[in-house]
Amino acid sequence: MNPSQSTQNKSSNNHAISISTPSLKEAFWFWLKLGFISFGGPAGQVATMHQELVERKKWISEDNFLHALNYCMLLPGPEAQQLATYLGWVMHRTWGGIIAGVLFILPSLLLFIGLSWVYLIYGQQAWLITLFDTIKPAVIAIIFFAAYKMGKKTLTNVSLTTVCLITFIALLVFNIPFPLVILGASLAGYIHHKVRPETSTEVSEATQINPSHPAFFKIGLFGLLLWLIPFALLISLFGWSNTYTQMSWFFTKAAFLTFGGAYAVLPYVHQASVEQFQWLTSTQILDGLALGEITPGPLIMIVAFIGFLGSFKQELLGIENLFWAGALGAIVATWFTFLPSFMFILLGAPLVEASKQYNKLNQILKFITAAVVGMILHLGSFFMIHVYWPQGFAQTPALLSIGITVISLYLLLMRRWSIMQIIGLCLLFAGFRLFVL
Repeated sequence: MNPSQSTQNKSSNNHAISISTPSLKEAFWFWLKLGFISFGGPAGQVATMHQELVERKKWISEDNFLHALNYCMLLPGPEAQQLATYLGWVMHRTWGGIIAGVLFILPSLLLFIGLSWVYLIYGQQAWLITLFDTIKPAVIAIIFFAAYKMGKKTLTNVSLTTVCLITFIALLVFNIPFPLVILGASLAGYIHHKVRPETSTEVSEATQINPSHPAFFKIGLFGLLLWLIPFALLISLFGWSNTYTQMSWFFTKAAFLTFGGAYAVLPYVHQASVEQFQWLTSTQILDGLALGEITPGPLIMIVAFIGFLGSFKQELLGIENLFWAGALGAIVATWFTFLPSFMFILLGAPLVEASKQYNKLNQILKFITAAVVGMILHLGSFFMIHVYWPQGFAQTPALLSIGITVISLYLLLMRRWSIMQIIGLCLLFAGFRLFVL
């Protein structure tokens, strides 16, 4: 063994020794704290977990963290919540993953239930209208910034850029349903692979999974029951056409279509909840997105806001139980959105590892991601119309809102401000508008 190898091995051994596994109790309190401080969207949440778990506490190695992050980026669902679940699983296996994943979203769910109630009671107050009118244009900038960051990494050739543009036009002009867009992108990726197959220069070892492994099937069966029993209970209590039942089925489907994170699934959620089911209006869903940007937890927790407003609006538990009707709707939306994410982590790691060897699948995923960029651009454009021209194109556009969007984009792109800094600036400006102007 040469000296450099010896030094490297010593370094690796020292690095391995420095990693300490906390007790389940210690991990519990950490994940609970993280649930209350996980601001800044997926990027901020991932950075916080890296700083706390890898650099400060040294509970997770750098290699394990990056492996977990890469794995979660391949899956549908909120990557930050799945990363928390995965890292919890690394430290304490199944129960560690469950505790980490639940505590990452529980504070956000409780906050959204309370804020949704406040929104419905005080939504017409001047101070709240001013607050939302100031934050919503910044949210548009954040959406376009997310599209820029994803597009910079994804749109690496003409074919992928074309898929992005076709997706944008198909959604904005022709209003094609979101699942059909995903199907079309998948088909385009398959055809492209047939015509111009890519050869990978990396050789990855596929992790084999034993289908007869009892733990695998035990967790899978338990997850299926956790979905089936509440779903069957909602059907038996309320019927198939009831809003609670429709929410459970819809958000289950949405959980499998969230490639690219919250911004990618929002067009699908908006299309269904506003146009198909009419649970809430476009203005309300944008208000919910604004709330999501200023609260901790995954941005996709906007589903709790949708569930609350949709159930409250239809008085599903009677006029005297409006709050509890909304709270149940928020819980239903959250349960059926996040349950598949837990199953993806607890069951899917070996399958995802095995899939890395298939260039065909990788090619299809690239085209899906390109379509996701187009969908995010569509989302930003759609919200622009509703924020800048709330009464239609006949009126003068809201110049103040346009200015807030432009300044926010400049600060994000050129000054590298964080999302929380942008939101903080908007809150200060909203206060200035209320108390000075």
